[in-house]
Amino acid sequence: MLAHSTTLPATAPARPARALNVTLWAGQLLLAALFLLVGYTHAVAPIEVAIQRAPWVAGPPIALVRFIGVAELAGAIGLLLPAATRVRPILTPLAAFGLATMMALAIPFHLLRGEGSAVIINLVLGALAVLVALGRTRWAPIADRAAVTRSRGSA
Repeated sequence: MLAHSTTLPATAPARPARALNVTLWAGQLLLAALFLLVGYTHAVAPIEVAIQRAPWVAGPPIALVRFIGVAELAGAIGLLLPAATRVRPILTPLAAFGLATMMALAIPFHLLRGEGSAVIINLVLGALAVLVALGRTRWAPIADRAAVTRSRGSA
């Protein structure tokens, strides 16, 4: 009889499943597209246009609406740019957590205004942002280009 070794050969650390990575990228792209559109409306579009698209804009001061829009634009860019370039990709889950926080803070605002449909949208977008943040932090983080270059140079 032949003896079989019960030890497994040393391998590189397991890479996240391709399906998980593709799903996270799809979530990032979807969130980024939505927040780019909404952020543009809140930050740049004439306030009358913003009020037509989102009636809540008539309530708070215009400066706050513009600030929220700029934050949404920054979050959308943060979801894609650091991950795509692999330059400081840790910023991608931070952007996702920031957008999730914005959605969580928007929920009581819309509840007080009696805007139930907006709350549902906030919950869905917030949940997706949390999944992207967790995915890019724990399940399928993107390696920093500088760290990959250093590890290849030392090998």
